[in-house]
Order: sequence, then structure tokens, then C-alpha cells
Amino acid sequence: MQPLIDNARTFGQRPEEFAALAAGQSPEVLFITCSDSRVVPALITGARPGQLFELRTAGNIVPPYADRPSGEAATIEYAVQVLGVRDIVVCGHSHCGAVGALVRGDDLDAVPAVRDWLTGATPLPSGPAEDPCVAEAVQNHALAQVLRLRSYPCVERKLADGLLNLHAWYYEVHTGAVLAHRPQSDLFTAL
Repeated sequence: MQPLIDNARTFGQRPEEFAALAAGQSPEVLFITCSDSRVVPALITGARPGQLFELRTAGNIVPPYADRPSGEAATIEYAVQVLGVRDIVVCGHSHCGAVGALVRGDDLDAVPAVRDWLTGATPLPSGPAEDPCVAEAVQNHALAQVLRLRSYPCVERKLADGLLNLHAWYYEVHTGAVLAHRPQSDLFTAL
């Protein structure tokens, strides 16, 4: 913890680098990814403060749109309607504990909130359970979340007007490689 505290103490000693951020934000991308500490959207994309609007959830799950608001739905709606993002990226990652637990059928009774979030918020991803990277399952899961986004009224409207693009990415934590889904071939290939 101490190295993080030390950096936080010196971080604000460069106010000239951050002054323009006080005027507001205008990110072009909503980046939806897992809460996993190995996945760092700004590091992966090289984004600077103000360029990405982030939504991090266990297993990069986009919950179904419902009449009952959620933090995830509010974040998506705000990004699309208020900030006017032009792109939404759903980025899954290798070695995902959430997707791995679903594929393997792990007993999650000791963590009931995690269990209910994972089983209630996503269809079961498919892929070989013996793959430690759970690559195929994570890629299928990212595509399922992109489809789920289409059920959000604000996303549906912006897509129909040609003002929004949806993307599914797969990040390999062990190599740093990023793959993107190509709808033409239905494959994930290097960016």
C-alpha cells in the first residue's frame, strides 16, 4: 500500500497537467471491462485522463436492461446520452476468474453476491473448461455482452441513427496482446 500512497502524495504536484480537466469531460469511448486488477484500460489503450469513460464489473457483465435502475445501466446511459460516446468496447480478458468459474461450474456458495451476480446477469459462456486462459469462453462472453448492450434503449437509438459503434475485444494478460472481434469472419484477430 505504501508505494500507492507515496505516488498519490506526489501525483497532485503537477496541477498544470490537470487544469484543463476541470472544464469537463468529452470521452469518445465507453470501455466496459472486468474489475480484475490485471486489466488496466488506460494502460492497454494508452488513453490519457478524459479519453475513456470506464465501467468495470465482475466479469465485464452488462446486466439486462430493466425498469429498475442499476449503476451499470446508469453508466451506460450517461455515456451514450449525455457524453455522446461514439464507441463502446466490451473487453474480456484471459484467465478471467468470473468466466472460468461459470465454465467450470465452480461452487460459489461461499460468495453468494458473486454467485448471484454471475448466474443472474449473464448467459453461461461456452468454451473448454480445461483451458486456463478460458479464451474461447471469454470471447463468447464478450460477444454476449455486446448483444446485451443492444437491448438498452439509448444504445438501440444511437445504433439506428448510425451514431454509435459496438466492439468486442479480448485482452491476453499473459502477453499484452489485444484481439478484436471481426464480424465479417466471426473471429477475434489482432488489432
